[in-house]
Amino acid sequence: MARIAFILLCHKDPEAIIQQARRLTAVGDFMAIHFDARASRADFDRIRAALRDNPRVTFARKRIKCGWGAWSLVEATLLAVRAAVDAFPRATHFYMVSGDCMAIKSAEYAHQYLDQDDADFIESVDCFESNWIKTGFKEERLIYRHFFNERTRKWLFYRSYELQKWLGLTRAVPGDLQMMIGSQWWCLRRRTVESVLAFCRSRPDVMRFFRTTWIPDETFFQTIVRHIVPEVEIRSRTLTFLIFSDYGMPTVFYNDHYDLLLAQDYLFARKISPEATALKTKLGALYAAKGARFQISREGRSQHAFLTGRGRQGRRFAPRFWETESTLGRERELMILICKKWHVAKRLLDRIAATTGMPAVDFLFDEENARLPDLGGIQRTLEKRTRHRRALMRMLFDYHETDRLIICLDPDNMDLLRDFQTDRSTTRLLEIKCEFSDDYLLGHAQRVGLAGAGTPQETLDTLLPTIRADVAYESDILRDADFDDFHRIEETGDTGRNAVVLAAFLSITMDKALELAQTPGLFDD
Repeated sequence: MARIAFILLCHKDPEAIIQQARRLTAVGDFMAIHFDARASRADFDRIRAALRDNPRVTFARKRIKCGWGAWSLVEATLLAVRAAVDAFPRATHFYMVSGDCMAIKSAEYAHQYLDQDDADFIESVDCFESNWIKTGFKEERLIYRHFFNERTRKWLFYRSYELQKWLGLTRAVPGDLQMMIGSQWWCLRRRTVESVLAFCRSRPDVMRFFRTTWIPDETFFQTIVRHIVPEVEIRSRTLTFLIFSDYGMPTVFYNDHYDLLLAQDYLFARKISPEATALKTKLGALYAAKGARFQISREGRSQHAFLTGRGRQGRRFAPRFWETESTLGRERELMILICKKWHVAKRLLDRIAATTGMPAVDFLFDEENARLPDLGGIQRTLEKRTRHRRALMRMLFDYHETDRLIICLDPDNMDLLRDFQTDRSTTRLLEIKCEFSDDYLLGHAQRVGLAGAGTPQETLDTLLPTIRADVAYESDILRDADFDDFHRIEETGDTGRNAVVLAAFLSITMDKALELAQTPGLFDD
């Protein structure tokens, strides 16, 4: 049966460290602690005194001063790993955690999870070819020597880098290694850890190389494990659930994230807020629980982005800036069907095209595979269509040799609607207001990745009212925008009334409008 030796790197909050060590070792697991030498000696003595009688806790043989992005983090990890290997011969796995991490599954579940898959869990992708690094240094981390810490000695860090760059003082990576990169929160088997330590003893050249690498805790273990372990025995993922913001900062979890965290396909989560005392209490009790069952869902990141990204006016982000293109044409008419239920809008669009002969294109700014002709490449991606939306619309008018065109848009495209409304052309809008059952909203949540078959009912109970409120909010925004030539038909509306609206919107006779309003199954799901 799996037994985990947790490798804990920490630098603050001694009481939290004491409690974390007691929780994780109470069920038979182990812990090796490195407490940063920059932190208080009194705090370290307090931790040692509190855990002195716990045979399942050990400490790195020495404390070193750690710096973000520096070799010292890897050195501290190796010290704690060596201490754990020596002190805990029964440990089968070694799991990196921080003081901000907490288990989101029971020990029973974690042990079974590791038993059923004889593999190492470490995110590890090609450092040069992958897109793992979004901004900042990439190959520069490796091919230049970094003697200074960017956080504490910024001027010297960049001066040294620029000087090496100017002089062409690049270096080659060790020839027999493929440089890899990934999260530092890994879980490795005992034989892998012992092989890593043996590799470190036998390869001083590699150790020298990584000592002057920038942020080596994201490349050192990731590279060496790939070098010594067959690929089939590596799962390139972390077992610690974490979310990064748009600014590259880790998201902090609070008391109301309990259900969301338990539903994720991970064993631990980071970062738990120091103030989330209720969450810590519940998660602490969970690790020792017997017979706990978990409904696994993988929508944590999308759910979190949805539920937290709605704060400012605009509901998610500040209004986007679009390139300004020339007019669509003063004599042209652009008609837009606006509907949250895309299949309803498409149904009506097809009937309008068949009845009036008007060229029609469905959700060209929402669906990658919208029915578009070849327009020289501008139509290939949503990003291109949106960025050059006026040029695209002009080309569609020209392609169809028409001055009247009808398209569909999702109601969350307010920026596009406002842009088309300011054009010299005539823009007419028709909102198709539908009714939404809970089943439909649940299906919508699944389609957009907010929920899955295993999403707990408690999470669904949170999501459904929020999604329903968002749908209503989008409709209210449309009405409040006070657009010219704005029309609306409703699923619950009278057929005659809807026909009058369609006649005005499309400038067609009442007979044709009534035919459209009576489209069989128009609002069916």
